[in-house]
Amino acid sequence: MFTGCYTALITPFINGHVDEQGLNRLIEFQLQHGISGILAAGTTGESPTLSWEEHYKVIECVANKTKEAQSLCIAGTGSNNTEEALIATKNAVEMGANAVLLVDPYYNGPSSLEIRREYVQPIAQAFPETTVIPYIIPGRTGTQLLPEDLAIAFQKYPNVNTVKESTGNLENMKRIRACCGQNFSIISGDDGMVYEMMCHKEINASGAISVVSNIIPKAFSDMIQHLLNGEQDQAQTIHDKIKPLFSIVTVTTKQETAFGTVLCKARNPLGIKTVMAVLGLPSGICRKPLGKMTYEGIHYVIDLVLQMNTKYPEILLPLAEFFNIDIHERLSNLKYREGLYYTSSYASD
Repeated sequence: MFTGCYTALITPFINGHVDEQGLNRLIEFQLQHGISGILAAGTTGESPTLSWEEHYKVIECVANKTKEAQSLCIAGTGSNNTEEALIATKNAVEMGANAVLLVDPYYNGPSSLEIRREYVQPIAQAFPETTVIPYIIPGRTGTQLLPEDLAIAFQKYPNVNTVKESTGNLENMKRIRACCGQNFSIISGDDGMVYEMMCHKEINASGAISVVSNIIPKAFSDMIQHLLNGEQDQAQTIHDKIKPLFSIVTVTTKQETAFGTVLCKARNPLGIKTVMAVLGLPSGICRKPLGKMTYEGIHYVIDLVLQMNTKYPEILLPLAEFFNIDIHERLSNLKYREGLYYTSSYASD
C-alpha cells in the first residue's frame, strides 16, 4: 500500500528546454528531506506541454535518483489515448518507475465503464508488477472513474491498489473506501484536504501527492508521518503553520475590462513555480498557454509566503540551507518578482 508524502515535482525549464541540472538538484532536495517518493511528469510537472521525449527524460532522472535513495518513482503516463498510455507506461517501467499515474482520459470524455475497461484495466493487465494509480480529477478532465468501477478494477487487478483522489468531494472519497475496502490506498491530490482526509475515519487516506512539498518536503512529510503514527496533535501543529501555503496552488483575482469584471484563475503549477522562481530555485516560467500571474496575484502569493516565513521560519529553513539562499531577502525584495507577472491590465491590452 502507498503511504506517505509524494511530491508532484515541477519541471524546471531554461531557455525553453528541460533544465536537467536543475531537475537533479530539485530531486536531491526532495530526497534529502524525508519524502516518500516523487511523481515525475504529472500535471504539476506540466505534462500537457512536455513532448514524450521530454517525459521520458524527466522520468528517467527521477527513477535513477529515487532508486539510489531507496525511494519511489511514480511516472505520469496517462493520456486520452490508451495506446499512447500503454507505450508511455512500457517506457516508464523499463526506466525503473515503481508506479504509474493514469489521469482520467480528458476531452473525449469516456464513461466510467469505458475508463475502466478500455484504459485502466488494459494497462494494469499489461504491467502486473507495476502499481497503477488512477488519477481522478473531473475538474480538469470532464469525466470521472467512479468508485464502483475503481473497486471492480481493484478486484480484477490487484496492482490497481491506489487512487489519487482530487474530486474535492468527501462523499465520493467515502464511497471509494466503502467499495474498495481497507486494503486500498486513497492518496489525496489536494494539499488543502490532506489533513481532513487522513483524519476522517470513513476515508482513512494514507498520504498525499503534494504540490507545496516542492518547497516544504520536510514539513509536509512530517505532518503526514505524524498522522500515520496517530499523533494528531503534532500533525495539527504543522498543518496550522503550513496552511497558508495551500492558497498558492490556485490563485483567483478580479480584473477589470472594458466590458466588466472578469475572474483570472492562475492554475497549478503557475503559483508554485512563481514562488520558486522568486526564491531563486530551478524553475523557469511555465510553458504556454500558461503565462504569468496578474500583478495582484503575484503580490498576494509572495506576501503570503513571506508572512508565513516571518512567523514560522523553521518551515522553509531546509530549503534555505540546501540552496544557500536568504528566504526573507528573496521574498521581500521586489526585484525578484520582475518579469513574473503581467504589467498591463486588461484595459490596456
